[in-house]
Amino acid sequence: MSQSRRGFLTSIGTGLGAPLILKAANKSGTKKPVIGEGEHTYEVTHDWGDLPASIQYGNTHGVCEDSNGRIYIHHTVHATSDSSDTMVVFDHKGKFIKSWGKEFRGGAHGLYIRKEGNQEFLYLCDIKRGLVVKTTLEGEEVFTLGYPKVSEVYAQPGPDGKPLKYSPTNLAVAPNADIYVGDGYGSSYVIQYNRKGEYIRTFGGPGAEAGRLRCPHGIFVDTRGSEPILTVADRSNKRIQRFTLDGKHTDFIYGTLAPCHFNVYKNGDMVVPDLFARVTLMDRDNKIIANLGDDSQSDYMTTRKLTRDHFKPGKFVCPHGACFDHKGNIYVVEWVEVGRVSRLQKV
Repeated sequence: MSQSRRGFLTSIGTGLGAPLILKAANKSGTKKPVIGEGEHTYEVTHDWGDLPASIQYGNTHGVCEDSNGRIYIHHTVHATSDSSDTMVVFDHKGKFIKSWGKEFRGGAHGLYIRKEGNQEFLYLCDIKRGLVVKTTLEGEEVFTLGYPKVSEVYAQPGPDGKPLKYSPTNLAVAPNADIYVGDGYGSSYVIQYNRKGEYIRTFGGPGAEAGRLRCPHGIFVDTRGSEPILTVADRSNKRIQRFTLDGKHTDFIYGTLAPCHFNVYKNGDMVVPDLFARVTLMDRDNKIIANLGDDSQSDYMTTRKLTRDHFKPGKFVCPHGACFDHKGNIYVVEWVEVGRVSRLQKV
């Protein structure tokens, strides 16, 4: 089915759980859903971006914007796709620029962008090969971090006598360039390295107690406060958990159903894609502003496997990644088998 299929909204709801949804006309006269309310109102374009016919999205896992306003989409590639490229790059208007990353097919997951000096770099997680890879914006490899066998935790075999499972989902980089890798689909630890990729420590591990994690799926270093703090999407525990930069638990943030990752806008607002069919906005004090496109009462786990015509305009299925652009618009990518990229343009 075409990646550019459009629909229109037929229902209206209000309240935090079901934000105000209106209708808006685009230049072609078709209707686009509008979600949210007040200062946080957005016109939604689903299936944003002119994707070449040779590329068919698999699960769309990561999204980010570079300093030139280009949008990067990291996806696993659909079985029917002619191209195996996992990284797709668009300009701010949705025009296709380039694609690359065949080696990440089936494993493309976490995506993080960072400016270092005068150059920007991408940090990518591959859940299939168990790798963290730093690249240029053109996809040229800078370095790779593999299985953390230098860690005292991973150096020991598991109860079955085999090495602990390792499948990194996302990573964060601190102001001092230390790297924190969340082993979300592996053994639920966080592994810390210095800027050279040299091992520092391992913390977390499976459990529900303070300091323990179950699927540390997303991770970022929050610099909005007086001191940087490591913030982890403790997804299977249905909470956000925070740590000092040396791995000590500080507190929890509640209010999300299955937090996947984080991105912060320059005004301090934070967007949290929630796998259970909504996108949560929080203010700089981590208070919930709105739950956008909330369809959490639906059978989203069935819907995510269906064709595009089953997706409801103005509602999300399984948001997996999200980011603000430089104007405050939001891009949301979803864990659905045919992929979906939505642009939420601030009204």
